[in-house]
Amino acid sequence: MAITDLFSVHDKVVVVTGASSGLGVAFATGFAEAGADVVLAARRVDRLADTAQAIAPTGRASLTVACDVADPDACQHVVDEAMQRFGRVDVLVNNAGVGTAVPATRETPEQFRSVVDVNLNGSFWMAQACARVMEPGSSIINIASILGITTAGLPQAAYSASKAGVIGLTRDLAQQWTGRKGIRVNAIAPGFFASEMTDEYPPEYLATQALRMLSGRIGDPAELAATAIWLASAASGYVTGQTIPVDGGLTIT
Repeated sequence: MAITDLFSVHDKVVVVTGASSGLGVAFATGFAEAGADVVLAARRVDRLADTAQAIAPTGRASLTVACDVADPDACQHVVDEAMQRFGRVDVLVNNAGVGTAVPATRETPEQFRSVVDVNLNGSFWMAQACARVMEPGSSIINIASILGITTAGLPQAAYSASKAGVIGLTRDLAQQWTGRKGIRVNAIAPGFFASEMTDEYPPEYLATQALRMLSGRIGDPAELAATAIWLASAASGYVTGQTIPVDGGLTIT
Protein backbone atom coordinates (compact mmCIF):
# COMPACT_ATOMS: atom_id res chain seq x y z
CA MET A 1 0.00 0.00 0.00
CA ALA A 2 1.36 3.42 -0.98
CA ILE A 3 1.83 5.84 1.91
CA THR A 4 -0.84 8.16 0.49
CA ASP A 5 -3.34 5.29 0.44
CA LEU A 6 -3.10 5.04 4.21
CA PHE A 7 -4.90 8.37 4.48
CA SER A 8 -7.94 7.25 2.46
CA VAL A 9 -11.44 7.11 3.94
CA HIS A 10 -13.00 6.37 0.56
CA ASP A 11 -16.31 4.46 0.81
CA LYS A 12 -16.31 4.44 4.61
CA VAL A 13 -19.62 5.06 6.41
CA VAL A 14 -19.26 7.86 8.95
CA VAL A 15 -21.78 8.86 11.63
CA VAL A 16 -21.49 12.52 12.67
CA THR A 17 -23.56 13.75 15.62
CA GLY A 18 -24.34 17.42 16.06
CA ALA A 19 -24.23 17.67 12.25
CA SER A 20 -26.76 20.48 11.97
CA SER A 21 -24.34 23.37 12.49
CA GLY A 22 -20.84 24.59 13.17
CA LEU A 23 -18.09 22.02 13.53
CA GLY A 24 -20.52 19.19 12.85
CA VAL A 25 -21.08 20.55 9.35
CA ALA A 26 -17.31 20.82 8.86
CA PHE A 27 -16.81 17.20 9.89
CA ALA A 28 -19.66 15.96 7.69
CA THR A 29 -18.66 17.87 4.57
CA GLY A 30 -14.98 17.10 5.12
CA PHE A 31 -15.58 13.35 5.21
CA ALA A 32 -17.86 13.52 2.17
CA GLU A 33 -15.25 15.47 0.23
CA ALA A 34 -12.75 12.76 1.20
CA GLY A 35 -15.02 10.09 -0.30
CA ALA A 36 -17.09 8.81 2.64
CA ASP A 37 -20.84 8.38 2.96
CA VAL A 38 -22.20 10.26 5.96
CA VAL A 39 -25.00 9.70 8.48
CA LEU A 40 -26.07 13.09 9.81
CA ALA A 41 -27.58 13.11 13.30
CA ALA A 42 -28.86 16.05 15.35
CA ARG A 43 -31.89 17.37 17.19
CA ARG A 44 -32.55 20.12 14.61
CA VAL A 45 -33.70 18.01 11.68
CA ASP A 46 -34.60 21.01 9.54
CA ARG A 47 -31.00 22.18 9.62
CA LEU A 48 -29.70 18.71 8.82
CA ALA A 49 -31.28 19.16 5.40
CA ASP A 50 -28.90 22.08 4.83
CA THR A 51 -25.92 19.88 5.70
CA ALA A 52 -27.17 17.17 3.34
CA GLN A 53 -27.49 19.79 0.60
CA ALA A 54 -23.90 20.91 1.23
CA ILE A 55 -22.74 17.30 0.84
CA ALA A 56 -24.68 16.66 -2.38
CA PRO A 57 -22.08 18.18 -4.78
CA THR A 58 -19.49 15.65 -3.57
CA GLY A 59 -21.55 12.83 -5.02
CA ARG A 60 -21.50 10.93 -1.74
CA ALA A 61 -24.63 9.61 -0.03
CA SER A 62 -26.01 11.11 3.16
CA LEU A 63 -28.74 10.06 5.57
CA THR A 64 -30.37 12.41 8.08
CA VAL A 65 -31.67 11.08 11.39
CA ALA A 66 -33.21 13.01 14.28
CA CYS A 67 -31.30 12.33 17.47
CA ASP A 68 -30.96 13.71 20.97
CA VAL A 69 -27.80 11.95 22.12
CA ALA A 70 -28.89 12.24 25.76
CA ASP A 71 -31.46 9.54 24.92
CA PRO A 72 -29.85 6.09 24.56
CA ASP A 73 -32.78 4.85 22.46
CA ALA A 74 -32.32 7.72 20.03
CA CYS A 75 -28.64 6.83 19.66
CA GLN A 76 -29.54 3.23 18.93
CA HIS A 77 -32.06 4.45 16.34
CA VAL A 78 -29.29 6.31 14.49
CA VAL A 79 -27.23 3.14 14.27
CA ASP A 80 -30.24 1.07 13.21
CA GLU A 81 -31.00 3.53 10.41
CA ALA A 82 -27.35 3.56 9.31
CA MET A 83 -27.24 -0.22 9.20
CA GLN A 84 -30.47 -0.40 7.23
CA ARG A 85 -29.24 2.14 4.65
CA PHE A 86 -25.54 1.31 4.39
CA GLY A 87 -25.08 -2.07 6.07
CA ARG A 88 -22.24 -0.95 8.32
CA VAL A 89 -20.75 1.83 10.46
CA ASP A 90 -17.02 2.41 10.09
CA VAL A 91 -16.48 5.72 11.89
CA LEU A 92 -18.23 7.70 14.62
CA VAL A 93 -17.52 11.38 15.15
CA ASN A 94 -19.03 12.09 18.57
CA ASN A 95 -19.45 15.82 18.05
CA ALA A 96 -22.82 16.74 19.60
CA GLY A 97 -22.36 19.07 22.54
CA VAL A 98 -23.73 22.00 24.50
CA GLY A 99 -22.19 24.55 26.82
CA THR A 100 -23.04 27.11 29.46
CA ALA A 101 -21.20 30.04 30.96
CA VAL A 102 -22.84 30.27 34.38
CA PRO A 103 -20.89 31.16 37.55
CA ALA A 104 -20.53 28.01 39.63
CA THR A 105 -22.33 29.41 42.66
CA ARG A 106 -25.39 30.17 40.52
CA GLU A 107 -25.45 27.13 38.24
CA THR A 108 -28.52 25.04 38.96
CA PRO A 109 -28.52 21.25 39.19
CA GLU A 110 -30.66 21.15 36.05
CA GLN A 111 -28.19 23.29 34.08
CA PHE A 112 -25.19 21.24 35.19
CA ARG A 113 -26.86 17.89 34.53
CA SER A 114 -28.14 18.92 31.11
CA VAL A 115 -24.59 19.69 29.91
CA VAL A 116 -23.14 16.47 31.30
CA ASP A 117 -26.06 14.48 29.91
CA VAL A 118 -25.34 15.60 26.35
CA ASN A 119 -21.57 15.98 26.31
CA LEU A 120 -20.49 13.00 28.40
CA ASN A 121 -23.41 10.62 28.68
CA GLY A 122 -24.42 11.21 25.07
CA SER A 123 -20.90 10.42 23.89
CA PHE A 124 -21.06 7.11 25.72
CA TRP A 125 -24.52 6.13 24.47
CA MET A 126 -23.51 6.87 20.89
CA ALA A 127 -20.17 5.04 21.17
CA GLN A 128 -21.87 2.07 22.79
CA ALA A 129 -24.48 1.78 20.04
CA CYS A 130 -21.87 2.05 17.27
CA ALA A 131 -19.43 -0.38 18.89
CA ARG A 132 -22.09 -3.10 18.89
CA VAL A 133 -22.04 -3.17 15.07
CA MET A 134 -18.55 -1.93 14.16
CA GLU A 135 -16.08 -4.31 12.56
CA PRO A 136 -12.34 -4.47 13.35
CA GLY A 137 -10.57 -1.49 11.85
CA SER A 138 -13.32 0.94 12.80
CA SER A 139 -12.66 4.23 14.56
CA ILE A 140 -14.47 6.27 17.21
CA ILE A 141 -13.48 9.93 17.46
CA ASN A 142 -14.76 11.77 20.52
CA ILE A 143 -14.78 15.55 20.39
CA ALA A 144 -13.48 16.76 23.73
CA SER A 145 -12.16 20.29 24.29
CA ILE A 146 -9.09 22.08 25.54
CA LEU A 147 -11.34 23.08 28.43
CA GLY A 148 -11.07 19.48 29.57
CA ILE A 149 -7.32 20.12 29.90
CA THR A 150 -6.95 23.80 30.82
CA THR A 151 -9.06 26.88 31.61
CA ALA A 152 -9.89 29.85 29.44
CA GLY A 153 -11.20 32.57 31.69
CA LEU A 154 -14.93 31.80 31.51
CA PRO A 155 -17.15 30.16 34.15
CA GLN A 156 -17.71 26.79 32.48
CA ALA A 157 -17.67 24.21 35.25
CA ALA A 158 -20.23 21.88 33.66
CA TYR A 159 -18.68 22.08 30.19
CA SER A 160 -15.13 21.61 31.45
CA ALA A 161 -16.11 18.71 33.70
CA SER A 162 -18.02 17.01 30.89
CA LYS A 163 -15.15 17.35 28.43
CA ALA A 164 -12.61 16.10 30.97
CA GLY A 165 -14.97 13.15 31.37
CA VAL A 166 -14.92 12.56 27.60
CA ILE A 167 -11.12 12.33 27.75
CA GLY A 168 -11.32 9.71 30.51
CA LEU A 169 -14.05 7.87 28.64
CA THR A 170 -11.86 7.79 25.53
CA ARG A 171 -9.00 6.12 27.40
CA ASP A 172 -11.23 3.48 28.95
CA LEU A 173 -13.13 2.60 25.77
CA ALA A 174 -9.84 2.28 23.91
CA GLN A 175 -8.59 -0.06 26.62
CA GLN A 176 -11.75 -2.18 26.36
CA TRP A 177 -12.33 -2.22 22.61
CA THR A 178 -9.04 -1.85 20.71
CA GLY A 179 -7.59 -5.23 21.57
CA ARG A 180 -10.87 -7.15 21.87
CA LYS A 181 -12.89 -5.59 19.04
CA GLY A 182 -10.27 -3.91 16.89
CA ILE A 183 -11.99 -0.53 17.34
CA ARG A 184 -9.66 2.40 17.92
CA VAL A 185 -10.99 5.17 20.18
CA ASN A 186 -9.38 8.61 20.25
CA ALA A 187 -10.37 12.16 21.10
CA ILE A 188 -9.74 15.56 19.59
CA ALA A 189 -9.54 18.52 21.95
CA PRO A 190 -10.33 21.57 19.81
CA GLY A 191 -9.20 25.02 20.77
CA PHE A 192 -11.11 28.01 19.47
CA PHE A 193 -12.80 27.48 16.11
CA ALA A 194 -15.58 29.45 14.46
CA SER A 195 -18.83 27.92 15.72
CA GLU A 196 -22.16 28.82 17.28
CA MET A 197 -20.44 28.75 20.67
CA THR A 198 -17.70 31.21 19.71
CA ASP A 199 -20.30 33.44 18.03
CA GLU A 200 -21.67 34.11 21.51
CA TYR A 201 -18.30 35.22 22.91
CA PRO A 202 -17.48 38.95 23.12
CA PRO A 203 -14.95 39.89 20.40
CA GLU A 204 -12.48 41.11 23.01
CA TYR A 205 -12.55 37.69 24.68
CA LEU A 206 -11.38 35.87 21.56
CA ALA A 207 -8.73 38.54 21.00
CA THR A 208 -7.43 37.95 24.53
CA GLN A 209 -7.34 34.18 24.03
CA ALA A 210 -5.55 34.58 20.70
CA LEU A 211 -2.61 36.00 22.64
CA ARG A 212 -2.22 32.58 24.27
CA MET A 213 -2.10 30.77 20.92
CA LEU A 214 1.31 30.26 19.37
CA SER A 215 -0.44 30.41 15.98
CA GLY A 216 -1.88 33.83 16.86
CA ARG A 217 -5.30 32.99 15.40
CA ILE A 218 -8.40 30.89 15.92
CA GLY A 219 -8.63 27.68 13.94
CA ASP A 220 -10.17 26.93 10.57
CA PRO A 221 -12.83 24.18 10.92
CA ALA A 222 -11.29 22.42 7.90
CA GLU A 223 -8.14 21.89 9.98
CA LEU A 224 -10.21 20.09 12.60
CA ALA A 225 -11.98 17.97 9.99
CA ALA A 226 -8.60 16.98 8.52
CA THR A 227 -7.47 15.74 11.94
CA ALA A 228 -10.62 13.64 12.25
CA ILE A 229 -10.10 12.17 8.78
CA TRP A 230 -6.56 11.17 9.79
CA LEU A 231 -7.86 9.50 12.95
CA ALA A 232 -10.45 7.63 10.87
CA SER A 233 -7.88 6.40 8.37
CA ALA A 234 -5.29 3.63 8.41
CA ALA A 235 -2.61 6.32 8.65
CA SER A 236 -3.36 6.51 12.39
CA GLY A 237 -3.70 2.76 12.78
CA TYR A 238 -1.23 2.64 15.68
CA VAL A 239 -2.94 5.48 17.58
CA THR A 240 -5.57 4.68 20.19
CA GLY A 241 -6.66 6.02 23.57
CA GLN A 242 -5.14 9.42 22.82
CA THR A 243 -6.45 12.95 23.12
CA ILE A 244 -5.01 15.26 20.49
CA PRO A 245 -5.23 19.01 21.13
CA VAL A 246 -5.84 20.99 17.93
CA ASP A 247 -5.49 24.41 19.45
CA GLY A 248 -2.75 26.47 17.83
CA GLY A 249 -0.48 25.73 20.80
CA LEU A 250 -2.76 27.21 23.45
CA THR A 251 -2.44 24.33 25.90
CA ILE A 252 1.36 24.61 26.12
CA THR A 253 1.48 28.33 26.89
